[in-house]
Amino acid sequence: MNWILDADISDFFSKLDRTWLRKFLEHRIADKRILRLIDKWLAAGVIEDAKCTKTTEGSAQGASVSPLLANVYLHYVFDRWVRQWRYKHARSDMIVSRFADDFVVGFQYLGDARQFLSDLRERFVKFNLELHPDKTRLIEFGRFAAQNRKERGLKKPETFDFLGFTHICGKTKDGRFWLRRVTIKKRLRMKLKQVRTELRRRRHQSIPEQGRWLASVLRGHFNYYAVPGNIDAVSAFRKQVRRLWRETLRRRSQRNRMTWDRFSRISDRWLPPARIAHPYPSVRFAARTQGRSPLR
Repeated sequence: MNWILDADISDFFSKLDRTWLRKFLEHRIADKRILRLIDKWLAAGVIEDAKCTKTTEGSAQGASVSPLLANVYLHYVFDRWVRQWRYKHARSDMIVSRFADDFVVGFQYLGDARQFLSDLRERFVKFNLELHPDKTRLIEFGRFAAQNRKERGLKKPETFDFLGFTHICGKTKDGRFWLRRVTIKKRLRMKLKQVRTELRRRRHQSIPEQGRWLASVLRGHFNYYAVPGNIDAVSAFRKQVRRLWRETLRRRSQRNRMTWDRFSRISDRWLPPARIAHPYPSVRFAARTQGRSPLR
C-alpha cells in the first residue's frame, strides 16, 4: 500500500438514520417484537451524572446497544458497498479495516484513492452521513513513501491513528520497511489520569488489595498495547503507574516510611514486568503446509 485514507465520520451516532436502520434490521430480523424492543431501546436515552438524556434521532453515544447498531448500519452502508467498489473500480490492491465507525483504507495507486474518496462522500450523503472535513485525509504511506517524499523535497511520511495506536513508517536494523505501532500519547495520559483517580479512592486499602488491582490494570494494558516496537511506551506506562502508587502510599500517613528500597520490593512483588505480549506479524501469520506422500 502506498496511500492511506484516514477517515472519520462526523457525529455518526447522532446522524444515524433510524428509517434506514429499521430497513436494515428488517432484512435480517422477522420477529416484530425484537424490532419494537430495539425501537424502545433507541428512544430510552442514556443516564449520565444522574441526568437522563433523551435521543430523538440517531443512537445515543454510550448506550449499550449503539455499537451493535453501528455495525449493522455500516455493514450495509459501507462494507457491502466497498466490496462492490473494489471489484468494479479498483485497478490495483486495496485493503480495508473497520472497527465500529472508525476505518482506514489502503491503496496502491493515488488515482484509486481519490476516486474512492469522491464516491464514498456521495455514498454517505444518501444515508445522512458525512466525512469530517478536518479529520479525513489522504496521506502517502508505505515502504516507498519515505524515499519518494525525499526525492520531492518533502518531510518524513505522515502518521495516522487507528485503534489506540499511532502508525509510523519505520525501518528495521537492516534497513527494511517496518510498520511501527506506538500507543497514542493522548490515550496514555487519559489512562494514567484514570489510574490516579482510582488510586486515590483506594488509598486506604491494604497493599495486597491495591497490588492485585494494579496488576490487573497492567496485564490488561500489556495484552493490548504490548506489540513489537512499542516496548518504550509500555515500559513508560508501568513506570508512571509505579510512581503514582508510591505517591498514594506515601500520603496515607504523615509518618512517611515508604523508602525506595521498601517500595521496590513491594512493586516487584505485585506489578508484572513490561514485556512484549504479541509476536511479530511474520510469525503470527506464518503458515506452513506439509505435503503428504502419494498413495501407493
